[in-house]
Amino acid sequence: MKKQFVYLGLFYVVLSVIIFSGCMVGPDYSRPQTAAETSEGYFNAGTNMEDVNDFTPVDRWWESFGDPVTAEMVREALANNYDLKAAAARVLQAQAALSETRGQQWPDVSYNLNRDRSKRSFNFGGLGGGGRFTVMSTTWSHDITASYILDFFGKLKRSERAAWADMLSAEMNEQILINTIIASVVNARINIATLQHRLAIARATTESRQKTLEIVERRYAQGLVGPVDIRLARENLAASKALEPAIELSLITARHALDVLLARRPGSSDDLPGTLTDLPQLENVPIGLPASLLDRRPDVIAAEFVLQAANERIGVSIARLFPDLTLSGSFGYSGDTIEEVFQYDYTEMYAAVSSLAQPIFKGGQIKAQIDAAKARFEEQAANYAGTVLNAIREVEDALITERMLQAQLEQSQIRLDEAKAAEELSRQRYQSGVDGILAVLETERRSKMAEEELAVLKGQIWTSRVNLYLALGGDWDERENEILAVTKDD
Repeated sequence: MKKQFVYLGLFYVVLSVIIFSGCMVGPDYSRPQTAAETSEGYFNAGTNMEDVNDFTPVDRWWESFGDPVTAEMVREALANNYDLKAAAARVLQAQAALSETRGQQWPDVSYNLNRDRSKRSFNFGGLGGGGRFTVMSTTWSHDITASYILDFFGKLKRSERAAWADMLSAEMNEQILINTIIASVVNARINIATLQHRLAIARATTESRQKTLEIVERRYAQGLVGPVDIRLARENLAASKALEPAIELSLITARHALDVLLARRPGSSDDLPGTLTDLPQLENVPIGLPASLLDRRPDVIAAEFVLQAANERIGVSIARLFPDLTLSGSFGYSGDTIEEVFQYDYTEMYAAVSSLAQPIFKGGQIKAQIDAAKARFEEQAANYAGTVLNAIREVEDALITERMLQAQLEQSQIRLDEAKAAEELSRQRYQSGVDGILAVLETERRSKMAEEELAVLKGQIWTSRVNLYLALGGDWDERENEILAVTKDD
């Protein structure tokens, strides 16, 4: 009969859970309106495709360099970068917090083994002469205890949903770092390639000015020019030689920065091969519509998950206004010795307790918590809208930057062609005695500036393309995610 009572109680507990598990107070989440939810495309799209129906992500976009060194460095950074390892650890923390929150919805079951050794004193002075008697007793008991909180109003369920959103936000923050690391590695490679090109130009310029000085010295020896020409030619050569260490310093520090991204000791890497000195031409990329950023950019997705978590915590705060019902029960045996409690033919112990706790007066604390939760939701909603707007701005900036740099590149190429022709012509006229040394030096200076400007512009254009991929949300192959999974397991 007693066991039937226990089973009946458990039945009512399960029935109550089934009946009330779907009852949750608080607002349901809905995505707020943002600047991205429009049919209008990007104002600076130009020739880039933006039809969302034709939009296809460009996987492993960094391989468009045609440079295997860049692809290998990206893989190495994703496997070894310390910031990424820290982000992976934060994801594991969020997963553990979710598991802890989810575990609160299950019954707490525990086993207890107790030994009670007591001494009691009694005074029977009024009975037959009486006196004080002392009794020593030892009692052993063991039982299984279970307690369960009935989540009538969804406080625990809302907490689980908030923890779930927090975990997804942590995962998206990891994806943000993945995109940033990929872009940083590629930009570092572009910067190093640009500096390598500039250093090659500076060395070629030094060689050219050395030849110019030799021409001037021969003409001076023949009495055709004065000493001023020699002085100016020597100054021009020294200026070129002085530029080389400055460019080489920038190149070395850029390599150090790349080493840190790859989790190498700065300065320990070998020089990168000059396989990227001439950056390839860019092709148009599909960019989709601004609305696609809501589901592609990890920072936008992370901001929405934070917003969802804030929404769920409003429900948690509201649920505190309602009563908490806790059911608990225990069943076990007791005896005078430890052997007796495991023979199951001695004293049984069982209990069933229900506890209902309803807040009546807390000085407005719960109301203040609800107001604070709603205010945090409004804060996160504003942050989310701002994140979306900033994402659109970054795409627009990358598009217009690349377009303007391409226009500048066209004119810089014309400038270089004309400067090269002028340099050659002035050198010929100087050797013929038609023009002075100043014309030669000026055309050499202009030619060098035009060539270096062209190299820098090509690097800036590729950097703007990397920024465009990053602004669109970045694309990477699943093989990179497999590398990350292995890294986490390690």
